[in-house]
Amino acid sequence: MIKELQNALSHVLLGKDEVIRLGITCLLANGHLLLEDIPGMGKTTFSHALAHFVGMKYRRIQFTSDMLPGDLLGVSIFDPEQQQFHFHYGPIFSQLILADEVNRATPRTQSALLEAMEERQVTTEEGTHLLPNPFFVIATQNPSHQTGTYLLPESQLDRFLMCLTIGYPPPDAERKLLTLPGNDNLFDRPPVSNVDQLITWQRESLLVHVSDPVLDYIQEILAASRQQDWFYHGLSPRAGMALVKASKAYARTDDRDFVRPDDVQAIMAAVVNHRLVIKQANVPYSATDLLLNHVEVPL
Repeated sequence: MIKELQNALSHVLLGKDEVIRLGITCLLANGHLLLEDIPGMGKTTFSHALAHFVGMKYRRIQFTSDMLPGDLLGVSIFDPEQQQFHFHYGPIFSQLILADEVNRATPRTQSALLEAMEERQVTTEEGTHLLPNPFFVIATQNPSHQTGTYLLPESQLDRFLMCLTIGYPPPDAERKLLTLPGNDNLFDRPPVSNVDQLITWQRESLLVHVSDPVLDYIQEILAASRQQDWFYHGLSPRAGMALVKASKAYARTDDRDFVRPDDVQAIMAAVVNHRLVIKQANVPYSATDLLLNHVEVPL
């Protein structure tokens, strides 16, 4: 059924099969996803379609500079008749959240979102309110050169399991997009799964086996990021755990119960590049390229 989900999404986000697979991987790994791209590349369409085909309750939240944490999380309002506070749930209480243009919100509101993502709960004066299960956030971020944005700091970026860029479609896919009728409903297809099945997939992903040679490979990647003088700082233990989680989920999208080195390589850029900053400007290599070219692949 995971293949059916990938196929259904490929009819919505044309020519981007690997982006789709990585997005599903992030969902199966029970992480959160950051999409960085210019407007009009399909970020909202992909998010809405993913929720639709998996049967998740979807909510799009447009972040703005005047948005307060209470607008996102909810507020406690005093009832004079009952002489007590009642919590009014905010829009974050949904299963798949599209946090659109998250870098237009102030750091205070960004922190409220990221804390809820990490804790999977909201704490108020009257107690703790658990967020739904499953709970998956897809945040979109505009390029840093656009005005009116507050860049997420590195410590906040680390909360996202993966960071992806959709990019321009290939010419044949773009030609097909140009010939679509203006009123074409991309969600005419029925859901291919449901929330219960998704939770099962997430549990199965946790059980995927990672052999000692593959774990050695991941540890050598972590060590290389810390020992080489390429980056301002190396990968943290949490980044290493993210590599393991994502590799297991990626293998599960291929209906396997074990991780291969090429699974690690496939998810490396999405997991690593937003966690590392290269010291030297205008280097024609990504952080992933530097590390994979340096570390020997196990046989």
